[in-house]
Amino acid sequence: MSIAFLLTTLVVVITPGTGVVHTIASAVAAGRRAGLVAAAGCTLSLVPHLIAAVTGLAALLRAGTPAFRVVTWLGVAYLLWMAWSALRERGPLVVDGERAPRPAATVFRDGVLLNLLNPKVTVFFVAFLPQFVPPDAPAAPARMLLCGLVFMLVTLVVFAGYALLAGALRRRVLSRPRLTALLRHGFAGSFLALGLGLALTAR
Repeated sequence: MSIAFLLTTLVVVITPGTGVVHTIASAVAAGRRAGLVAAAGCTLSLVPHLIAAVTGLAALLRAGTPAFRVVTWLGVAYLLWMAWSALRERGPLVVDGERAPRPAATVFRDGVLLNLLNPKVTVFFVAFLPQFVPPDAPAAPARMLLCGLVFMLVTLVVFAGYALLAGALRRRVLSRPRLTALLRHGFAGSFLALGLGLALTAR
């Protein structure tokens, strides 16, 4: 496993995307525990993508098949729903110190679905991993699996860091109503932008 792979993995994981937005939003809305649960859900959702990449299924799915388009539009719909939920005053991402937090299972489910329905993750595994594991390399599937597991581990650690940082800032957010509203609209805008970007790739 090369240094280039580890550095590239770190850059890709740190770069804000759907999973990062969901993790930070959950931590700010309900605390560190919710953020960590969201991070775990986003990480677990990588397992099917990794299996698809190792078995070659992802390459077939990406080849313009109707199944790929269905997954893409489901992802778009879910991101737009998350954007609408963030805008609602009683939505799941509203920061409210007096409100009972969402069940951990719900936060975990959202994390799984957001990345599971994101075909860009599948494309990433198809385009990213083979660059470091040539098909003709000895034990290529096993090496690709190992690289994928390392990617998942880095994802979990980085997302957990985002969750802990966002959770630590939650009390300051609760004391500033204007900042709370700004964050809520920011989360909504992020999910909307991600959804529209994904929709453009589906055309």
